[in-house]
Amino acid sequence: MQQRKLGKSDIAVAPLAFGGNVFGWSIDEKTSFSILDKFVESGLNLIDTADVYSRWVPGNQGGESETIIGKWLAQGGRRDKVVIATKVGKDMGEGRVGLKKAYIQRAVEDSLRRLQTDYIDLYQSHDDDRSTPFEETLEAYGDLVRAGKVRIIGASNYDADRLAQARQVGQQLGLPLYQTLQPEYSLIAREDFERKLEPYCLEHGVGVIGFYSLASGFLSGKYRSEADLGKSAARGGRVKGYLNERGLKILAALDTVAERRASTPASVALAWLIARPSVTAPIASATSLAQLDALVAATRLQLGADDISLLDQASAY
Repeated sequence: MQQRKLGKSDIAVAPLAFGGNVFGWSIDEKTSFSILDKFVESGLNLIDTADVYSRWVPGNQGGESETIIGKWLAQGGRRDKVVIATKVGKDMGEGRVGLKKAYIQRAVEDSLRRLQTDYIDLYQSHDDDRSTPFEETLEAYGDLVRAGKVRIIGASNYDADRLAQARQVGQQLGLPLYQTLQPEYSLIAREDFERKLEPYCLEHGVGVIGFYSLASGFLSGKYRSEADLGKSAARGGRVKGYLNERGLKILAALDTVAERRASTPASVALAWLIARPSVTAPIASATSLAQLDALVAATRLQLGADDISLLDQASAY
């Protein structure tokens, strides 16, 4: 399995990340364990989660995903085989939100406890907190890096201008720099990333681990008409917006390439991302071992120039 560095750090990851938002939401602990086992056995190592996962589920409080990952790690012998990425900053209730220093110091301890580990490989600002100066946030991260509790930091949902500002502050004060970015990026959602964020990341060596890589499952080909939306109560509403001329054109191109490569639309959609020079490892989730197989297959699928050109044209914005 090929390895890629996270930004300019020395942390190497396989070219696909597993999205842990499904743990404690759409799959239970037992299924989560089996998927994580196979994920690692397949040669993959980057697991992405967040403290807020999966607070949106009735009865959940947040932290469920980290807790499941922690229990899996506690079974023994795997911490050095995986790269754990989690996030801080989204609303956890009771005033627990944002990127102020005191809150980050509290939140990281909660995440470490749930994950049952002494350190987090990649700790990410889940949202841009414009009410907190970059100096304060980066100083908090600097303390955590020096304490050995965090290896590197990343950002999620930041625009290029704010990333540049954070970089300038970090360089001026000798504080940690964001080594990675999590933007929404897929064949469906290209424009926002490609216009400004992608050039910035390429120029400064920021690793990209985009989310919604399969557009909530749309790019797997599972949803081809409004009649299919009922297949997922959680995702149907979001997917409905993709059922238009452009979306169907993208599916047709995926079908063509999948047939040509004896593959699947999901694998092809992820392989297109993996082939993008700016992308380190797209994030994708699976709720079954069969779905995981399609993710793993993407890391071994070599698209030709003609395949990429067809997909580029079909998804042009």
